[in-house]
Amino acid sequence: MIPLDLDAAAAALAAGKVVAVPTDTVYGLAVDPRLAGAVERVFSLKQRPDRFALPVLIAEPGEMAELAELTPGAERLASRYWPGALTLVLRRRPEVSFELGGDPLTIGLRCPSHGLVRDLLRRTGPLAVTSANRHGEAPLHSAAEVTAHFGTGVVAVLDGGRCEGRPSTVVSLTGGEPQCLREGDLAFSELLAAAG
Repeated sequence: MIPLDLDAAAAALAAGKVVAVPTDTVYGLAVDPRLAGAVERVFSLKQRPDRFALPVLIAEPGEMAELAELTPGAERLASRYWPGALTLVLRRRPEVSFELGGDPLTIGLRCPSHGLVRDLLRRTGPLAVTSANRHGEAPLHSAAEVTAHFGTGVVAVLDGGRCEGRPSTVVSLTGGEPQCLREGDLAFSELLAAAG
Protein backbone atom coordinates (compact mmCIF):
# COMPACT_ATOMS: atom_id res chain seq x y z
CA MET A 1 0.00 0.00 0.00
CA ILE A 2 1.32 3.44 -0.91
CA PRO A 3 0.48 6.94 0.34
CA LEU A 4 -1.40 9.12 -2.12
CA ASP A 5 -2.02 12.78 -2.76
CA LEU A 6 -5.53 13.91 -3.70
CA ASP A 7 -5.05 13.69 -7.46
CA ALA A 8 -3.54 10.20 -7.25
CA ALA A 9 -6.32 9.06 -4.93
CA ALA A 10 -8.94 10.39 -7.35
CA ALA A 11 -7.23 8.60 -10.25
CA ALA A 12 -7.13 5.31 -8.33
CA LEU A 13 -10.83 5.60 -7.52
CA ALA A 14 -11.64 6.40 -11.16
CA ALA A 15 -9.87 3.16 -12.08
CA GLY A 16 -12.19 1.20 -9.78
CA LYS A 17 -9.64 0.67 -7.00
CA VAL A 18 -10.31 0.57 -3.25
CA VAL A 19 -8.64 3.49 -1.48
CA ALA A 20 -8.46 4.01 2.28
CA VAL A 21 -9.48 7.53 3.30
CA PRO A 22 -9.61 9.51 6.55
CA THR A 23 -12.94 10.80 7.86
CA ASP A 24 -14.06 12.75 10.90
CA THR A 25 -14.92 9.45 12.60
CA VAL A 26 -12.59 6.61 11.54
CA TYR A 27 -10.68 5.50 8.43
CA GLY A 28 -12.88 4.25 5.62
CA LEU A 29 -12.63 2.10 2.51
CA ALA A 30 -13.78 4.13 -0.49
CA VAL A 31 -14.83 3.22 -4.02
CA ASP A 32 -16.70 4.91 -6.85
CA PRO A 33 -20.20 3.35 -6.76
CA ARG A 34 -20.80 4.18 -10.42
CA LEU A 35 -18.15 1.69 -11.57
CA ALA A 36 -19.05 -1.95 -12.14
CA GLY A 37 -17.49 -4.27 -9.60
CA ALA A 38 -16.08 -1.55 -7.33
CA VAL A 39 -18.56 -1.99 -4.47
CA GLU A 40 -18.23 -5.78 -4.68
CA ARG A 41 -14.50 -5.36 -3.99
CA VAL A 42 -15.28 -3.62 -0.72
CA PHE A 43 -17.78 -6.29 0.36
CA SER A 44 -15.17 -8.96 -0.37
CA LEU A 45 -12.37 -7.07 1.39
CA LYS A 46 -14.46 -6.43 4.51
CA GLN A 47 -16.03 -9.90 4.43
CA ARG A 48 -19.31 -8.00 4.79
CA PRO A 49 -22.64 -9.52 3.71
CA ASP A 50 -24.13 -7.48 0.87
CA ARG A 51 -27.45 -7.20 2.71
CA PHE A 52 -25.73 -4.37 4.67
CA ALA A 53 -25.69 -1.46 2.24
CA LEU A 54 -22.65 0.80 1.95
CA PRO A 55 -23.24 4.45 2.84
CA VAL A 56 -22.31 7.27 0.47
CA LEU A 57 -20.23 10.31 1.39
CA ILE A 58 -20.88 13.69 -0.26
CA ALA A 59 -18.77 16.84 -0.27
CA GLU A 60 -21.57 19.32 0.41
CA PRO A 61 -24.96 19.03 2.12
CA GLY A 62 -26.67 20.37 -1.00
CA GLU A 63 -25.77 17.21 -2.91
CA MET A 64 -28.33 15.27 -0.86
CA ALA A 65 -31.11 16.45 -3.19
CA GLU A 66 -29.33 14.93 -6.22
CA LEU A 67 -29.32 11.44 -4.70
CA ALA A 68 -32.31 11.17 -2.36
CA GLU A 69 -35.91 12.24 -1.98
CA LEU A 70 -35.85 15.00 0.60
CA THR A 71 -38.08 15.15 3.64
CA PRO A 72 -38.49 18.11 6.01
CA GLY A 73 -36.86 16.07 8.78
CA ALA A 74 -33.86 15.24 6.60
CA GLU A 75 -33.39 18.88 5.66
CA ARG A 76 -33.57 19.97 9.30
CA LEU A 77 -31.05 17.35 10.43
CA ALA A 78 -28.65 18.02 7.55
CA SER A 79 -28.73 21.77 8.10
CA ARG A 80 -27.92 21.32 11.80
CA TYR A 81 -25.51 18.35 11.87
CA TRP A 82 -23.74 18.32 8.48
CA PRO A 83 -20.86 18.30 8.01
CA GLY A 84 -20.62 15.78 10.84
CA ALA A 85 -21.10 12.29 12.22
CA LEU A 86 -24.68 11.69 11.05
CA THR A 87 -25.74 9.24 8.33
CA LEU A 88 -29.26 9.72 6.97
CA VAL A 89 -31.01 6.80 5.25
CA LEU A 90 -33.51 8.17 2.74
CA ARG A 91 -35.56 7.06 -0.24
CA ARG A 92 -33.25 6.95 -3.24
CA ARG A 93 -34.04 9.01 -6.33
CA PRO A 94 -35.14 6.57 -9.07
CA GLU A 95 -32.38 7.61 -11.48
CA VAL A 96 -29.59 6.86 -8.97
CA SER A 97 -28.41 3.38 -9.92
CA PHE A 98 -25.47 2.93 -7.54
CA GLU A 99 -24.89 -0.71 -6.56
CA LEU A 100 -24.56 -0.36 -2.78
CA GLY A 101 -26.00 -3.64 -1.47
CA GLY A 102 -29.02 -3.76 0.79
CA ASP A 103 -32.30 -2.14 -0.26
CA PRO A 104 -31.95 -0.64 -3.77
CA LEU A 105 -34.75 1.83 -3.01
CA THR A 106 -32.85 3.60 -0.22
CA ILE A 107 -29.50 5.31 0.21
CA GLY A 108 -27.46 6.24 3.30
CA LEU A 109 -25.83 9.67 2.98
CA ARG A 110 -23.30 11.55 5.08
CA CYS A 111 -21.38 14.79 4.65
CA PRO A 112 -18.21 14.34 6.75
CA SER A 113 -16.40 17.20 8.47
CA HIS A 114 -12.85 16.04 7.61
CA GLY A 115 -11.40 18.57 5.17
CA LEU A 116 -9.14 16.15 3.30
CA VAL A 117 -11.86 13.66 2.39
CA ARG A 118 -14.20 16.50 1.40
CA ASP A 119 -11.50 17.84 -0.93
CA LEU A 120 -11.30 14.36 -2.46
CA LEU A 121 -15.09 14.18 -2.82
CA ARG A 122 -15.06 17.50 -4.69
CA ARG A 123 -12.76 15.85 -7.24
CA THR A 124 -14.56 12.50 -7.49
CA GLY A 125 -18.21 13.11 -6.70
CA PRO A 126 -20.04 10.88 -4.21
CA LEU A 127 -18.15 7.81 -2.97
CA ALA A 128 -19.32 4.64 -1.28
CA VAL A 129 -17.33 4.60 1.97
CA THR A 130 -17.52 2.18 4.87
CA SER A 131 -15.34 1.83 7.95
CA ALA A 132 -11.92 0.27 7.31
CA ASN A 133 -12.21 -3.00 9.21
CA ARG A 134 -13.37 -6.57 8.72
CA HIS A 135 -17.11 -6.92 9.27
CA GLY A 136 -17.84 -7.05 13.00
CA GLU A 137 -14.35 -5.95 14.07
CA ALA A 138 -13.25 -2.64 15.58
CA PRO A 139 -12.68 0.31 13.21
CA LEU A 140 -9.14 1.45 12.38
CA HIS A 141 -7.86 4.90 13.31
CA SER A 142 -4.67 5.45 11.28
CA ALA A 143 -3.19 4.87 7.85
CA ALA A 144 -0.60 2.55 9.41
CA GLU A 145 -3.31 0.41 11.02
CA VAL A 146 -5.13 0.12 7.69
CA THR A 147 -1.92 -0.91 5.94
CA ALA A 148 -1.12 -3.53 8.57
CA HIS A 149 -4.68 -4.91 8.56
CA PHE A 150 -5.40 -5.09 4.84
CA GLY A 151 -1.97 -5.33 3.20
CA THR A 152 -2.29 -5.36 -0.58
CA GLY A 153 -6.09 -5.62 -0.46
CA VAL A 154 -6.26 -1.83 -0.35
CA VAL A 155 -4.15 -0.39 -3.14
CA ALA A 156 -3.43 2.92 -1.45
CA VAL A 157 -4.21 5.17 1.48
CA LEU A 158 -4.89 8.88 1.70
CA ASP A 159 -3.17 9.69 4.99
CA GLY A 160 -5.03 12.26 7.05
CA GLY A 161 -3.42 11.54 10.41
CA ARG A 162 -5.24 9.76 13.23
CA CYS A 163 -9.04 9.65 13.08
CA GLU A 164 -10.25 9.22 16.65
CA GLY A 165 -13.97 9.87 16.30
CA ARG A 166 -16.79 7.48 17.18
CA PRO A 167 -18.81 6.00 14.30
CA SER A 168 -21.63 8.11 12.92
CA THR A 169 -25.17 7.79 14.18
CA VAL A 170 -27.38 6.24 11.47
CA VAL A 171 -30.99 7.40 11.26
CA SER A 172 -33.58 6.09 8.79
CA LEU A 173 -36.16 8.57 7.53
CA THR A 174 -37.78 6.18 5.06
CA GLY A 175 -40.91 5.49 7.14
CA GLY A 176 -43.40 7.43 9.19
CA GLU A 177 -41.12 7.98 12.19
CA PRO A 178 -37.31 8.35 12.36
CA GLN A 179 -35.61 5.11 13.34
CA CYS A 180 -32.17 4.76 14.91
CA LEU A 181 -30.24 2.07 13.06
CA ARG A 182 -27.02 2.74 15.00
CA GLU A 183 -26.30 5.19 17.79
CA GLY A 184 -22.83 6.61 17.45
CA ASP A 185 -21.36 10.03 18.08
CA LEU A 186 -24.72 11.82 18.23
CA ALA A 187 -27.48 10.84 20.67
CA PHE A 188 -30.63 9.66 18.90
CA SER A 189 -32.83 11.48 21.42
CA GLU A 190 -31.21 14.78 20.37
CA LEU A 191 -31.65 13.96 16.69
CA LEU A 192 -35.27 12.96 17.18
CA ALA A 193 -36.04 16.31 18.78
CA ALA A 194 -34.19 18.18 16.02
CA ALA A 195 -35.98 16.28 13.25
CA GLY A 196 -39.32 17.56 14.51
